[in-house]
Amino acid sequence: MRKRVSVGTVVIVYVVVGIVFAVARHYITIGLLKGIGSALLAILLWWLPLLGISLHIH
Repeated sequence: MRKRVSVGTVVIVYVVVGIVFAVARHYITIGLLKGIGSALLAILLWWLPLLGISLHIH
């Protein structure tokens, strides 16, 4: 019996290979990741900046 590879698995492998390639070619840098991380924190925890809490990743 053959085991089928799901579409989700193929998509995950495709994205991971793309990320590795982008990091190797310096399209993705630590500064970019910090900025994205700060933006995601601000989106998910939007009410904390209203209280004066900084969500910037240093």
